[in-house]
Amino acid sequence: MFRRAGLALVAVTFCGLSVNAQPTNQATLVPLKIELPSPAYKGTPKNVPLGPYTEPPSDKPRAPFMVPRGLTNLARVAKVSSSDKTRTREQLAKVVDGDKDSSDSSILLLRKGTQYIQLDLGAPCELFAVVLWHAHNSAKVYHDVIVQVSDDADFSQNVKTLFNNDHENAAGLGVGTDREYFESYEGRLIDAKGVKARYVRCYSRGSTESALNEYTEIEVYGRRPK
Repeated sequence: MFRRAGLALVAVTFCGLSVNAQPTNQATLVPLKIELPSPAYKGTPKNVPLGPYTEPPSDKPRAPFMVPRGLTNLARVAKVSSSDKTRTREQLAKVVDGDKDSSDSSILLLRKGTQYIQLDLGAPCELFAVVLWHAHNSAKVYHDVIVQVSDDADFSQNVKTLFNNDHENAAGLGVGTDREYFESYEGRLIDAKGVKARYVRCYSRGSTESALNEYTEIEVYGRRPK
């Protein structure tokens, strides 16, 4: 085996002659760095009605999520829109302003029923993680959480579902197989697996605490085309 500039060159022998095979270069993975807010509550949530598909809360930190080097939070410069047309552009900007605090002033409220927040990244990008905070001011479980990506703003072309815990298909986007979960200061990290897309939609339909939809922050980690 020979090494040159960090690339492994494998020696292969044909008819007594030694030649170098094509170099292999495996991208270096690093833990995704996420700036977390302070926890708003501690201990095991109590008196929260749970469904059969709700994962139990954990008191352990989330395991490191490994991603390629050089990713950025593309959501910070995204154009934000919503199914709730009563929200202004200034109000919608809350979900990408970096403020993940549990206070009421950090939370955007959307109307009852199935609602979504949509991010326009400006161009098709390679996406590796979506991190979503609804509201972590108390122990609650959000319903019908769905995260999709698409090539167009109407979500009619090349739509891919990254996460779906809508087990009753209440949103009409298909029966989900993911589990409901307790909101926490860590947010929900969703593996985007390097999918290429320009638009991101995050759906919800109220929580165990309220029929209203709360959104604190959405982060999308990826890289733009060169």
